[in-house]
Formats: sequence, structure tokens, C-alpha cells
Amino acid sequence: MADIVVTAANVSPIWPRHAEIYPFIAASTITAGQPVYQTSAGKVAPAGANAAGLQQFRGIALNGGGAGQAIDVLKSGHVAGYTLSQAYDTQIFLSNTVGALADAAGTMSVPVGRVVPMSDAALTKVLYVDADWSAQRS
Repeated sequence: MADIVVTAANVSPIWPRHAEIYPFIAASTITAGQPVYQTSAGKVAPAGANAAGLQQFRGIALNGGGAGQAIDVLKSGHVAGYTLSQAYDTQIFLSNTVGALADAAGTMSVPVGRVVPMSDAALTKVLYVDADWSAQRS
């Protein structure tokens, strides 16, 4: 399993009009591009696939901030900012590294989305995210 490289300054939704983006309050420091879960206090924090409770993936942080600050979370849609060398349609997962994504399942298998092409001449690879808020992973 290899973690996916993210450049926080480049994280942005590709087609925001076709995306589901929700505001949350950060429970701790969050960097743009990190996967997040919702805490029992209703805030978001970096998610991970190797710790009970942290695996409840709810989306990708579109901006960074500290505890108590507003964070926009992409629940569903296309997002740029990741270095994706995987083949198109490859599934992407939560990593065992808290706050990271990976190209294979971690200790707990938590799917995040897939590598998809944009419609430009280069078929630029971006991440399609689809957080299943009804899923309870254990």
C-alpha cells in the first residue's frame, strides 16, 4: 500500500456545481486534501483506516484550518490536487496513515473514490470522491 501524494495548495473541486460540499467545524488541525471523519461532537478530524472510530470517512477537506475553524468538506464530486499514477478506474482508499489516502485498503477497507479522467486532451487524472454517509465501518 502506498500513500497518495497531495499538494494542499492545489486541492480544489473540479466542477463545484456538480459536487456535494458541506461546511463543518474542525475538531483539530486539518490540511486541505485530507480525508475526514465526523466526531461524536459533530466536528471533523483527519480519518485513518487503522484506528477504530477514525475510519468513518465523510469526505475530503477542501481547505485547511485549526480546531474551531470552518472546513468545507467534499462529500461527492471530482477533486484536483493529488498525484495519481494509478490506472483510470483504480479504487482509492483511506490509508493507515491518519489524514492520508492510499492505493490499497489499509487495516480496515474504507473506499474513498476512484481515479478518473478529465475531458481535456491529456485525460488528466483526478480523484472522484463518493463518501457514503450511511456506511458504518467497524
